[in-house]
Amino acid sequence: MIPFEKYKLDNGLTVILHKDVNTPIAAVNITYNVGSRDEDPNRTGLAHLFEHLMFGGSKHIPKYDEPLQRVGGENNAFTSTDITNYYLTLPVQNIETAFWLESDRMNELAFSQKSLDNQRNVVIEEFKQSYLNQPYGDAMLLLSPLAYKVHPYLWNTIGKNIEQIAQTSMDEVKEFFYTFYAPNNAILSVAGNLDIDKTKTMIDKWFGIIPARKQHERNLPTEPVQTEARLLEVERDVPVNCLYKAYKMGKRLDANFHTIDLISDILSGGESSRLQQVLVKEKQLFSSVNAYVLGTFDEGLFMFQGYLTPEISFQQAEESLIEELNKLKTHFISEHELEKVKNRIKTVLYYSELQVQDKAMNLGIAEIMADAALVNEEESKYDAVTPDTVYAESNKLIQENACSTLYYKAKTVS
Repeated sequence: MIPFEKYKLDNGLTVILHKDVNTPIAAVNITYNVGSRDEDPNRTGLAHLFEHLMFGGSKHIPKYDEPLQRVGGENNAFTSTDITNYYLTLPVQNIETAFWLESDRMNELAFSQKSLDNQRNVVIEEFKQSYLNQPYGDAMLLLSPLAYKVHPYLWNTIGKNIEQIAQTSMDEVKEFFYTFYAPNNAILSVAGNLDIDKTKTMIDKWFGIIPARKQHERNLPTEPVQTEARLLEVERDVPVNCLYKAYKMGKRLDANFHTIDLISDILSGGESSRLQQVLVKEKQLFSSVNAYVLGTFDEGLFMFQGYLTPEISFQQAEESLIEELNKLKTHFISEHELEKVKNRIKTVLYYSELQVQDKAMNLGIAEIMADAALVNEEESKYDAVTPDTVYAESNKLIQENACSTLYYKAKTVS
């Protein structure tokens, strides 16, 4: 249980405070309600590029990292399809430095052409290293537009291609900032051994003066129901063949999410999981397997990824995988197996409540989704899953006519 207090400033900034007396460290987290799904299809990768630009200097602070490091702080950020999240930790007695830094760049960036040029180059290099020159790195660049046809999840957070990133102009950067980087489009969550009254005073001092901006209206296209199996085959210079399968599932807030998340753990959560036991150890069709959910805010994907052992064909490996998946559709899972998987999840949830950084981040993201109180409902929602719900959701989820498959082939040496 994470107790917290939530309120709003006059400019629309939502503030969440959690007091933890057991740590000398404070965590400050800002979640902006913008991700790659909010981009123009002709200028993708801008949300991620902007994450980098936010460290390139704000109006009154040319170098973000230096003053933070001087007071013993650390920081980082990430961009997803749905949000952009900035987080830092520092000694609680220096927390006002965090508010000064974050409020200044929320208010106005330096908008330097040099910073834009530098960060574009950084992101382009990241695109090359992580997606184009990394073995299997482009798998999701291929699979996403196979699974999605109109929803912006069809491109990855990094963007569709390098060219769109390279062509981003200063005018586009400014428009993006003033559209999405606003107090009324953000959640500030703070955790640590806080003096609540003093913390509120500091937050009002640094953030209360930032003007609200015109609220962006999200109007995303609805992805049509997939009614046919889709298959893409590619050949790359990689060590072994890899099979990817993406089944359509609902949103992160849908009532069945926790059941589907448990299904992924039943299949591949640990050495005793079903796919590990049958496909890796017994039949030796795969060297490794993994099933997982993407957990996106809009309709998402239930993913499977497996590296084939030598001499095994894609058809043989896929048929055996589908056979194992179908067992969930024809046989009820035992209470014992389900309880074992639930206990794994509960352990993860327990550890997510130990670090102030995790607590601040989880509260902010939950509030962006719907309500920060969701963080305290997770365990009960997993506990509510039964063999009946696993059986029912497996029959809805595992449908080959709503599946997109990627055969990622290793080049054969001639």
